[in-house]
Parts: sequence; structure tokens; C-alpha cells
Amino acid sequence: MGRKLKRINLYIRRKAHLSVFLVCGVVVLLLFFNDETSLTRSREYDARIAELQHEIKVATDSAEYYRRARRALLTNTEELEQVARESYNMQRPTEDVYVLQKSSAAD
Repeated sequence: MGRKLKRINLYIRRKAHLSVFLVCGVVVLLLFFNDETSLTRSREYDARIAELQHEIKVATDSAEYYRRARRALLTNTEELEQVARESYNMQRPTEDVYVLQKSSAAD
């Protein structure tokens, strides 16, 4: 029995690099092709993160634009008058206002 154990021990020591390679291969396969940690899912998440960061930037820029516009309307009466005239077709008593509308292509 002792001689058989020595042979098995010697065989395992000679072939130990194969078991290490097999374990490393299994770990690599699990890391790259497992559903929870796959490369494709990581790429999808990275793309989604970039898309959401772009949306945040656009929303922040838009919010800043409206903050500036509001501040200008509250502090500058000329700006307020211009917005009222353009958006609501308001006029002074001595003015004539002409409203131009785009015609649709089907008409």
C-alpha cells in the first residue's frame, strides 16, 4: 500500500501543473462567460452608464439655461417685455402685430 501511495504522490507532483491550469481555466471561464459576470453584460452596463451620464449632462445644461432665463426675466424688464411680445403676441397700443404661421406641405 505504501508503494502505491508513493507512486500516486509522484504522479500528482509531476502533473501538478495540469491541475493548476485546469483550475485557472475554470476560473477564467466562470469570470468571462457566467451570466452574472460576463463581458457582454459589463459592456452593456458601461454603455448604459455612458448614456445616462449624457442624459444627466443634457438635463443639467437645460436646467441652467432655464435658471438664467428666469433670472433675466425677474431682473430685466426689457427681457420680460421681449418675451411677452414674442410668446404671447402682445403689443403696445400704437403698434400693429402680424402673426405669421407656417403652412403645412399637404395644403
